[in-house]
Amino acid sequence: MSRMQLMPSGERQILVTRAFGLTPRQLYRAHVEPALIRQWVLGPPGWSMPVCICEARAGGHMRFEWLSELGKGFYLTGEFIEVVPDIRIVHVERMHLPEPTPDNHIETSFEPNGGETLLRMRMSLPDTRARDRLLVTGMASGMELSYERLAGLPIS
Repeated sequence: MSRMQLMPSGERQILVTRAFGLTPRQLYRAHVEPALIRQWVLGPPGWSMPVCICEARAGGHMRFEWLSELGKGFYLTGEFIEVVPDIRIVHVERMHLPEPTPDNHIETSFEPNGGETLLRMRMSLPDTRARDRLLVTGMASGMELSYERLAGLPIS
């Protein structure tokens, strides 16, 4: 299983790739089922997700709220554009830190790859400045911690 790779792509995009020892179905479910999302989309230790709304269908909404053990928090909102079970998810999301960040258009695919599944996530931001700001936020370390949790989940 490979570690996550995160790199700029073009002027406005970030490309994230990572292989998982899960089937495309299992990896897709981990991205759309609130009970599974709450177990792995947490970032650093000490954070929880008390609110997880994920209506994984075209036109559906999402809202994830995180809370630290110190009582600090932030949240994410978004809308699904396209959902093809086990294959592809397209959505728009924005973080509220407390002010909302620019919309981040995200396309995620789940591709079988020699006994593993390759996750490819392409994030498209409004401009180079927004892309670069996201790259320096520590996003990579938080994502990899979350992906490590996901890789260890027992998903049937």
